[in-house]
Amino acid sequence: MGLILFTTWEETKHKTNKRMNIPSELKYTKDHEWIKIEDNIATVGITEFAQGELGDIVYVDVDTLDDTVKEGEIFGSVEAVKTVSDLFMPLTGEVSEFNEELEDEPELVNSDPYGKGWMIKIEISDSSQIANLIDAETYKELIQG
Repeated sequence: MGLILFTTWEETKHKTNKRMNIPSELKYTKDHEWIKIEDNIATVGITEFAQGELGDIVYVDVDTLDDTVKEGEIFGSVEAVKTVSDLFMPLTGEVSEFNEELEDEPELVNSDPYGKGWMIKIEISDSSQIANLIDAETYKELIQG
């Protein structure tokens, strides 16, 4: 599962040979979400790689605010000009905040995916699941094949 990215291997190989920003202080999922953990709160967004594959983001839909969502379940979707992709919860927890700036400026996901383009904050229910996340080096290997 994960973000459904439509591309060929040659296109992916070419794109990932460019300098891809993969901050080392973040955790990642194989579904191309990034996670910043501070105490019991996790901030979640999609990676630079994912937003590049999707193209211009025109809408971010999160209808799980104040809901507890299990690891691996869908917490929302992101709509680009040519596709819609589901967003998967990296850790079980309550979706405590949605980045409301994305309602008027969804393109922040493209221009600043690790900053102003964050999507949700969650209150982590099971901190043992953090061990299931991958580090920056492993994520880099994943997208470079």
